[in-house]
Amino acid sequence: MVLSSRLPPLLTCALTGLLACSAQASTVTAVPDSLQPLLVTINERLNIADQVALTKWDSGKPIQDTAREAQVIASARAMAADRKLDPDEAAELIAAQIEANKLVQYGLIAEWRAADKAPDLPRPDLTLQIRPRLDELQNLLLQQYADFAPYRKDPNCPSWLGVARAGLIKDQLHGQALIRATGELCIADQ
Repeated sequence: MVLSSRLPPLLTCALTGLLACSAQASTVTAVPDSLQPLLVTINERLNIADQVALTKWDSGKPIQDTAREAQVIASARAMAADRKLDPDEAAELIAAQIEANKLVQYGLIAEWRAADKAPDLPRPDLTLQIRPRLDELQNLLLQQYADFAPYRKDPNCPSWLGVARAGLIKDQLHGQALIRATGELCIADQ
């Protein structure tokens, strides 16, 4: 090696180690296959908020449904063990989905109030059609979250998430809600 013939052995060793560390630090971990399906499910769940908002517009019911939220979160806690998830983390994930969903509902209803009308779209039944679909998505979401869990602490996780999430955003309101729904998927090094 030309470098070693001109430098003292100790300095050569230090430089070689530094170069090896730099090469290792610049290595980017590949995006895990489990991220995209998880985000697609989160986004699908979030898009159902539009239908929920329509049903609440028509019924005049409040967006906040504390009893239903508690039931959904309790269900997530119960399902966590089967997926080898921490019940608190599963509850936090589902609570984030609920908050993101409400963000969309509040935003849409505010727009409709300003226009004094909601879109003329079909209204699925909240109890018979929408909630069963949300329950199905919760089951799928928890399994996909369990599949992604080993990657949550990877230093590249926020970058993966930012890029993958950007491809799913359809408008500003849903984009903000998607950010809220995925805000704790990556765990920053403390």
